[in-house]
Amino acid sequence: MDLEENIIAPKLLTAMRYTLFSGGKRLRPILTRMTAELLAGDVVSALKVGAALEMIHTYSLIHDDLPSMDNDDFRRGKATNHRVYGEGIAILAGDGLLTYAFNILANLSLPAERIVRIIQLISDGAGINGMVAGQVLDLEAEDRKIGLKELKEIHRAKTGALFRTAILAGAFCADPEDKEIDALRKYANYLGLTFQIVDDILDVIGDEDKLGKKTGSDEELNKATYPKLIGLDQARAEAENTATLAREALNMFGEKADNLLQLIDYILIRQS
Repeated sequence: MDLEENIIAPKLLTAMRYTLFSGGKRLRPILTRMTAELLAGDVVSALKVGAALEMIHTYSLIHDDLPSMDNDDFRRGKATNHRVYGEGIAILAGDGLLTYAFNILANLSLPAERIVRIIQLISDGAGINGMVAGQVLDLEAEDRKIGLKELKEIHRAKTGALFRTAILAGAFCADPEDKEIDALRKYANYLGLTFQIVDDILDVIGDEDKLGKKTGSDEELNKATYPKLIGLDQARAEAENTATLAREALNMFGEKADNLLQLIDYILIRQS
């Protein structure tokens, strides 16, 4: 399907593109490609899966920035989607990105059983027991005192689920063994947690110009974060600990996993 030729609402496509191509780290598609390369899989298909994941991630950002959610004015150094196009179009732009992602996935050049597995992984990771559930738990935790265990559950769903999905979907662009899937799942879980802890830290100490968004919003919304629950120094120590566990999960792959290991270091450097 050629999106450009078939679009019947040009403003919708413009709004979708506005946030999708506004920059960002592209960590999820990078993880998908790196995992496919690690297992000698189909890199072209992995790039398409990664593109679909970036669309899903971008839809979640558009909705997360809305007044009814985090009410942010800037994302990646630009005005948020609803500030430019209005709330209605922003919501529909997110809807458009989410649904078009599955059109891309349905047309992958992979064996049918692998396509179905990837679609299942992504719908689970982005859906009611993954990212969407995490968003709900995060909203419910505002203005409420929670413990570290509950915070980890929020992070595992809100952020970690899509990281895990990106990695495992990349694995199924190859023909992975069960032991490889188990190792990559552990890596993904610890990587996602490391990323979210660092993200919590950056909301306290980060440079707004470098981050491209306002800092201090977690405190304004009275959100539970690692620095708030255990202090900044202990949060940094926890990030280092989960990063170490992520590295150890990749031991079975040896030097072949160097790119995935370097990604852990990249995430940690952001807090320094």
